[in-house]
This record gives sequence, C-alpha cells and structure tokens, in this order.
Amino acid sequence: MERIDVAIVGGGPAGTSAAWTAAERDAEVVVFEKGVPRADREQLGPDSTDAAGLLDYWIDLMDFEPDEIPEEIILQHLDGADFLGPSAKLSIDHTGIDASYPHFGCAFHRARFDDWLREEAETSGASYEVGASVTEVETDLDGGHTHTLTLSSGEQIEAEYLVLADGPQRTVTIETLDQFTSPERRIADVLNPSKVNHIAYQEHREVPEELFEPHRLKFWWGVMPGHTAYPWVFPNDGNVARIGLTMPIGLDIDDYDHRDWKLLQAEDDRIPRGNEYIRRLLELEYPEYELDDFPLVEDRAKHRGTETYAISSTQPIESPTEAGIAVVGGAMGGTSAFHEGGDHVAVRTGKIAGRLASTDRMERYNSEWKNALGAEVLRNVTMAEVVREFGPADWDWAFETTDSMVNHGEYTLWSTLRAGLSGVKLLMMYRRMKKRFADGDYVQFSESEYRY
Repeated sequence: MERIDVAIVGGGPAGTSAAWTAAERDAEVVVFEKGVPRADREQLGPDSTDAAGLLDYWIDLMDFEPDEIPEEIILQHLDGADFLGPSAKLSIDHTGIDASYPHFGCAFHRARFDDWLREEAETSGASYEVGASVTEVETDLDGGHTHTLTLSSGEQIEAEYLVLADGPQRTVTIETLDQFTSPERRIADVLNPSKVNHIAYQEHREVPEELFEPHRLKFWWGVMPGHTAYPWVFPNDGNVARIGLTMPIGLDIDDYDHRDWKLLQAEDDRIPRGNEYIRRLLELEYPEYELDDFPLVEDRAKHRGTETYAISSTQPIESPTEAGIAVVGGAMGGTSAFHEGGDHVAVRTGKIAGRLASTDRMERYNSEWKNALGAEVLRNVTMAEVVREFGPADWDWAFETTDSMVNHGEYTLWSTLRAGLSGVKLLMMYRRMKKRFADGDYVQFSESEYRY
C-alpha cells in the first residue's frame, strides 16, 4: 500500500491551496479529485461554477498580494454594489474594510482560478489525481494517526494527515468525521447538506448595452421568500452577466403570503424554479424589454448557459485535529453571510491546513483559522442572524437607514445619530447579535465534542 504524508480529498480552491502550501514544504501530497466533465473546460476538474466574485479585502484574507492573481483570471474590476429592496435602494462604493486591492472587488473566472491553483500546487511538487473518487476513509489512532483511503478503483492509500476539501456536499467529510462523533450529536445532523445548504441557480445572459453596468454588483432583497434568499447580477466579460439567485433548500410556499413578495404570484402553488424567478426579475426591473433581449450564452456554464450548485451554510465547524484531520472551505461550512461566495475562506483555510500538516503542527489548525478569519466569520454569522426574520418592509427600512448612515457624510457615531432612532436600533441589533457569537461561539461544532 502506498504511503504519503498528506492526502487531500477535493481539488477545488481549498484542496489545491492546501496542496500548494504542503508541497512547498517538501511534504508528499496527493489531491484526490473525482473530476467533473464540463463543456466549458479543457480538462477534468472540480465542479466549480463558471465565474465568481471577490471583494477587495477577501484577497488579503486569502493571503495573496493584489497582483499575484494572474490577469487572465480577472473578468472585471468592480467599483461598487447596489442593494435593492422592494422600494428602497442602497448603493455603496467601499466595503468599509481596509484592503490592499485597489478596487471594490473583481469578478473572476472560477474555473481558471481553480486551474491556476492546481498548476501552482503541481509546480510545488503535489500530485493531482483526477477521476479518483474516495469511497471510504478509515482512521487508526493507535500510536498516532493514520488514514487509509479507499478509491473507487479499489486502490488504497495510507496518509499521516488528511485534509477534507470536498465542498458543501461533504460526501466524504460527513462519513469520515462521524467516526469521532456520538450518536446523540452526529456531524451528519449538523452538516446535512439537504438542511443547512442553500441552492444557487444562475444564467449567463447578454445584457443590452444601455443596461449593462460592467463594474457594479446588484442584489435584490425582500423580493423573494427564504432566509438570505435573493437574486443578483454579476458582470462578466463583454456585456455578459451572470443573473442568478440563492435560496434555502426545501421552502414551502404555504409559509408565505404571495402579496408580500414581488417575485411570487397568486397562482403559485409551490416555490418557483430558478429560471422562473429570473424571468420574473427581468420583467419586474426592465418592463420595457422582452426576455429575448437578454439571450442566453449557451457555450458557457454547465448546461447551455445555466448551472445549479450548492452553497455551504454560514456557521463553520472545528476539526478533529488530534486525529490529524483538517476540514477546510465549504466542507467546514465557511462562506459569506449572504452566500455570494466563499473562495476567500476556502483558500485561506486550505493554506493553513497544508502548512500545518507539512510541519506536523495540525493541532494548531482550529486556532489558526480562527485567528486569520474569525472576524470575518463573526461578521458573516452576525449579519445572517440579524436578518433571519426580515420581511420586505424590514429590508426597505434597513436600506433606508443604512443609506442615511453611510452615504451622507463620513460614517461615524454622528452618522448613526443622524439616522435617528432607526440608526440606533439597527446598530444595537447588530451589536447584540455579535455579542451572542463572540468568543468563538459562531462555531456550531467544537473540537471538544469529538470522541477519539
């Protein structure tokens, strides 16, 4: 049986970042990626979306320099974002967080990003095995930690350290971690993809030139039901944009009054499908145009210009580091507050895990990722919980209040007072919720809960 230093399950940004940093330190590393065929890629790779977005400070959180990401990966530089409620609008041109990247953010080609990380990992000495599905992991803790991975081919690999980077579906992560959890509180219940994930759907469409805004993101809030459910537009190259939405899995139409939500209709007997939501959004926002004015770009994405994919929950778990295991990226539950991306968490947790595995210091993983990303995760979890019960009117109130606080002079304590009682109320809601998750309580499964 072949023995290696570090086995990594999953070849997306988290897994390849772990491989890169581990291989740089001369560890023998293998990435096992089951590989997904896509018409828009030259080679098999992870089931990544066709494009994505980064905010300015996310690049710092990834521990990259602004010019380190190759130019061919960047599709557009972003100057700001517009948040649209049922009747209110909030526009921002700054994230409000210090960053070295000179723009508000960027839209980037996710598949090219994945390929770049893979190339860097392989150049550093890592092996990337495509078409190698891991079907089982057995861990032996007798005198240390050894992990035996069984592949779909029947081959077995033995590794001292294991990095689980199989994304929000967690097909290997859940079974592997359940070796160390009690029947009363199984990791399968905490990270069940069918309960804690969101689902995203997007279409690549050409936007009429007079409507296309190549340097701004657009988000609509309070127009469709579900916690942190919203449509969005991300500009790509040319005048092509990704028009999509995210929403929780398993919503019941009977829980919502169609009169409250602009994208619901009286005849709906179930939550609309993604393509129907997008059709309604375009009709709502651009009534003088026809859907044919926004043609699908059928040579992109997973299927004729469209794709559906899972997005992780927003509360992460800690890893069983005593067993020599690190869970990274989407597999650990790390993404942004409103599900617009988690590549920054994926890359940084992967980098940390790979470095610690290669230097026999895996026991530091949970504390190190929290030191690097804790403020971001705390902010995300807090924001997501503040808006959990928001309805359409609440979104309008929040946008109007925030606009008064940040867009009419420099944001200070005085700007909060300028927004009146609404400003004070919004600030207090955020601070109370943030206090609830302080001291690492944003973690939904701690290391102390594992049973070895």
